Amino acid sequence: MAFREINGKMVEATVVPGQRLFSQRGAMLAYKGEVSFTPNMAGGQGGVMSMIGRRVANEDTPLMSVEGSGTVLFGHGGHHVQVIRLSGDTLYVEADRLLAFEGTLQQGTMFLGSQGGVMGMVRGQVSGQGLFTTTLKGHGAVAVMAHGGVIEIPISPQRPVHVDPQAYVAHHGDVRNKLSTALGWRDMVGRGSGEAFQLELSGSGAVYVQASEEKL
Repeated sequence: MAFREINGKMVEATVVPGQRLFSQRGAMLAYKGEVSFTPNMAGGQGGVMSMIGRRVANEDTPLMSVEGSGTVLFGHGGHHVQVIRLSGDTLYVEADRLLAFEGTLQQGTMFLGSQGGVMGMVRGQVSGQGLFTTTLKGHGAVAVMAHGGVIEIPISPQRPVHVDPQAYVAHHGDVRNKLSTALGWRDMVGRGSGEAFQLELSGSGAVYVQASEEKL
């Protein structure tokens, strides 16, 4: 495991020869050893298509490729950091919430409408997030950022989970998302996303929810 949680806002990553990590630009706080940081416009293992997807979604800030031998402390903006471990499944997470991830994971870009249909597209508009989201698939660890702490809520076929779209951080597993309205259209006039909209997640997996609705 490459990441070790130091406290709620910082993780330590172990870098070994022959293995790469990827991090958000500006996420490095300190490091020890012979470690190099190089801009990576190809977007990890996702290659050119991942890069194009991020550019379409206005997420063209390059990741940093981290290589060498040593340890690195990662954190960003004082945000809460949560480490998520993947065992062959896919994590869906907004690109601006990614702090760092292991190079063993395959990165891609998914159009929200492909999971949630038209309502998936609406979710992107309502929450202020893009219509694209980043996917990370395989075996490895991911450090994501959030406001005010994160809780993991299991999703089961018998018990779907409803989440405020702005409190959503990420999810993984065989999960479908659908945006629904908790209020009538007339009641929503002049309101933000808040409780007027709910993101329903159903299937088998887990969703990560942040304590604050503040955007990164």
